[in-house]
Amino acid sequence: MEQISVFDIFKIGVGPSSSHTMGPWVAAQQFLEKINIKELVSIQVKLYGSLSKTGKGHGTDIAILLGLSGYGVKTIAVNKIDRYIEEIKVNKRLNVNGTQIIDFDPITDIEFLQEKLPFHPNGMSLIAQYKDDSSINETYYSIGGGFVVQENKKESIKDTLVFPFPIASEKDLLKHMEMKKIDIYDVVYQNELVLQSEKEINDSITELWLAMKDSIYNGCHKDGILPGGLNVIRRACNINGDLIGDKQYTTADEWIEAIKTCDNSFSNVTKWVSCFALAVNEENASFGRIVTAPTNGAAGVIPAVLLYMLCFCETKEDVIKKFILVAGEIGSLFKKGSTISAALGGCQAEIGVSSAMAAAGLTYCMGGSSKQVLQAAEIAMEHHLGLTCDPIMGLVQVPCIERNTMGAMKAITASQIALAGNPEAAKVTLDQVIKTMKETAAAMSDKFKETSEGGLAVSVAVSEC
Repeated sequence: MEQISVFDIFKIGVGPSSSHTMGPWVAAQQFLEKINIKELVSIQVKLYGSLSKTGKGHGTDIAILLGLSGYGVKTIAVNKIDRYIEEIKVNKRLNVNGTQIIDFDPITDIEFLQEKLPFHPNGMSLIAQYKDDSSINETYYSIGGGFVVQENKKESIKDTLVFPFPIASEKDLLKHMEMKKIDIYDVVYQNELVLQSEKEINDSITELWLAMKDSIYNGCHKDGILPGGLNVIRRACNINGDLIGDKQYTTADEWIEAIKTCDNSFSNVTKWVSCFALAVNEENASFGRIVTAPTNGAAGVIPAVLLYMLCFCETKEDVIKKFILVAGEIGSLFKKGSTISAALGGCQAEIGVSSAMAAAGLTYCMGGSSKQVLQAAEIAMEHHLGLTCDPIMGLVQVPCIERNTMGAMKAITASQIALAGNPEAAKVTLDQVIKTMKETAAAMSDKFKETSEGGLAVSVAVSEC
């Protein structure tokens, strides 16, 4: 059984796309571990399928250049990315892993090919040529959420570990909870302890939350135009300014405390939720640092719902650990039972899954039973089934940014419905909705799966935006 940690689902990275930016970036770093850099003469990159069709808009070429240069997604100074890439383009040279300079022209050495590799739409090959005329060719697949698999790679060490509570489905979760008389959080936490100590888990949660909080705060305090040529105007900053008024603050924590003292009518709360989600995905669209949750394109839903909970539901930060662990387990169920790749499943695999995750985490933290948690996740996904992936110009902007606001609001609504209801009377289970999502994805036309060949991507002229 595939063992997926919550910290595989949640990863700190750089926008705009987990599958088209972070995945290729990670693949490039893995490639560096395979090659003899000292004997290197040249590198060529070949992009296939969806990575080729929408790679420019998603920054796939930029991500690979940064990965080959030795920069890490968690540590790179995001405000210097443009400078790094410009230097490579102008000089036509690449400093591989920061240790070996080779000739490299992104225009000719990165190929955007029309064909698709059989395993997954997001395929790429990297070829290293050595001084003795020998070469090494490795193929990687970016399978969604920043996950990368290498062609013909052996089983990972983690997959050989045995969790105390192996989980492949909602049915497994319910069985473990019933047998041990524990709730969903306890099941997830005991599994995570196989991989990390309690301190490491707590430190990882803190790191994730700080990154989420920073992405919201930064996005709420930047105006201007998003990069990429679509000329989308940032909106979170203006919304924040209208809502926060003349309240004074200098840090993200002071800002959050100020929000709690604002006029928090129903109308204003919904505006804040939208503002939080917009802020994260405006950061994501501009190569900012965000947290995959479970993807970059859907990175705003969970932070928005988390901050909604902290600001407006009279909860404290100690519930963040519970929220993230419960939400992460729901994300892993969708990855195991269906997909979190828009290239395979459309946007239901991104916004739909993130909304289900957020609904589950919120429900648990608001005192819901484990069955209500699962019901909340099911309700949220049920109303995202069939959602297409059709970004204009291949950019993670329109309609992606606004979809995060909708996913956040649906998560809150799903949680409220589940908390007010009896899960025993539910007509649809989470397992059934995951199965349905997989079948829907399989039946969906490829042009609605992150190819820019259908939907808004072709029906909206760029000049009209």
